[in-house]
Amino acid sequence: MAVEELQSIIKRCQILEEQDFKEEDFGLFQLAGQRCIEEGHIDQLLEIIQNEKNKVIIKNMGWNLIGPVVRCLLCKDKEDAKRKVCFLIFDLLVKLCNPKELLLGLLELIEEPSGKQISQSILLLLQPLQTVIQKLHNKAYSIGLALSTLWNQLSLLPVPYSKEQIQMDDYGLCQCCKALIEFTKPFVEEVIDNKENSLENEKLKDELLKFCFKSLKCPLLTAQFLEQSEEGGNDPFRYFASEIIGFLSAIGHPFPKMIFNHGRKKRTWNYLEFEEEEDKQLADSMASLAYLVFVQGIRIDQLPMVLSPLYLLQFNMGHIEVFLQRTEESVISKGLELLENSLLRIEDSSLLYQYLEIKSFLTVPQGLVKVMTLCPIETLRKKSLAMLQLYINKLDSQGKYTLFRCLLNTSNHSGVEAFIIQNIKNQIDMSLKRTHNNKWFTGPQLVSLLDLVLFLPEGAETDLLQNSDRIMASLNLLRYLVIKDNENDNQTGLWTELGNIENNFLKPLHIGLNMSKAHYEAEIKNSQEAQKSKDLCSITVGGEEIPNMPPEMQLKVLHSALFTFDLIESVLARVEELIEIKTKSTSEENIGIK
Repeated sequence: MAVEELQSIIKRCQILEEQDFKEEDFGLFQLAGQRCIEEGHIDQLLEIIQNEKNKVIIKNMGWNLIGPVVRCLLCKDKEDAKRKVCFLIFDLLVKLCNPKELLLGLLELIEEPSGKQISQSILLLLQPLQTVIQKLHNKAYSIGLALSTLWNQLSLLPVPYSKEQIQMDDYGLCQCCKALIEFTKPFVEEVIDNKENSLENEKLKDELLKFCFKSLKCPLLTAQFLEQSEEGGNDPFRYFASEIIGFLSAIGHPFPKMIFNHGRKKRTWNYLEFEEEEDKQLADSMASLAYLVFVQGIRIDQLPMVLSPLYLLQFNMGHIEVFLQRTEESVISKGLELLENSLLRIEDSSLLYQYLEIKSFLTVPQGLVKVMTLCPIETLRKKSLAMLQLYINKLDSQGKYTLFRCLLNTSNHSGVEAFIIQNIKNQIDMSLKRTHNNKWFTGPQLVSLLDLVLFLPEGAETDLLQNSDRIMASLNLLRYLVIKDNENDNQTGLWTELGNIENNFLKPLHIGLNMSKAHYEAEIKNSQEAQKSKDLCSITVGGEEIPNMPPEMQLKVLHSALFTFDLIESVLARVEELIEIKTKSTSEENIGIK
């Protein structure tokens, strides 16, 4: 029945001129052709399309059959023989139909699927799509539309993370990336071969450039790369990245020129459209490019060999900042790798303090602090801590001093502040052991820094449990200073500031400890009474109420807090004992001299 209907429509249209075909004819042709496929009359449909008499009709109306034919090909339930015939029909339609209509039809089919069907559709349609575009005159617009549609669909696929996921490639992203390179190559070669630099060729370059930048962002920004010892040349993302960077050079945008010009006022692109996009969209792409080149070593042989490590660090810091602002594990990890790669090229204490006047040289360590304190993944927190220490090691003395002040003022985290205070102690120790004192960690400059360390943010009202790490580090630093620096030498300036330290730090700490211990001892008493009555109750720890805690657990928390206060108190007592011994000894020496 469907075949008869289709033949009837074709018979009526055969006597008409192309321009006389009605919209109703197109609809009836599509409906009848679709029913032929659904009812299994595929062989008859093939004969109709192959008939030379129907050539004009198929040219104008055949593209309406692309959807039903492609859905038939994607349906795995079809018999192999029928699928083979469908492929023949598909190839004929691509060959005979109006390429403009075909282009839109194919792109609609690429946009339709979701989930795992996205890659199946793309892998099926890429080759026909390439053939259709090559027939068109306005190639730049067509390739731009096609690449944009393809990228939008690929960006919906999850990026495989582990070696096993990459090898399994459940969603077909790795296969699609490889196929997309093959799809794009002829158009890149066309740009290379066209020596005239016509407007159309420039537009084609423009579209290819956009595609390369989009690819650097997705999937390459989040993609993981196999270890080169493991990959055996089969890492799909490394291949994709290498080809994309190769495309950039081939179309007249060699990556060394691009990455070193990024962020400067000088135009990198020929079109205003890219200028507007640069701040908003290109930061991720350029950061991804820097990672691929400097960490993965892809096409690194194209870089000039004369670039100094400090120049490369300065260049990469902006990209590292971009990585650390993201939340994805793989992206943060890349930022840390790029930072490590850049810092290891530099000698310790060689990074001049003036570099901290560049915004990224302060925002990167602040970004590391955020990862250390907020990231849920332990390996990244530990790596960030190690990178912050490495960064500190590379700064000169004034740079270290400046960074310490900055992080003490901005971190708002007791553990981070304790880490910085320990670093301050290390720098003081190195300074005291040198023949020539380091002015940044002795005398007036150190006194100014100690003002940020040896104090309680809210006086006696400070939450001691919340700030216990910082307080212990401060007390340990003070104990070290009292032991190492004699009052007569006073290299650190401690002894002239001792009165202020006692008033701003030691005395408020005594009062705070007494209040905190009294509060927690009262809480323990309440908890013990609650335990007798078998009730659930709430307690306040670190300024926050913890509701409905079993009394046994509550007592453990409270005793742990008391233990922390006892520990602080014992160190405080030892510091005060040392101060008394040192001041008494100095007084006796002075009396003896007189």
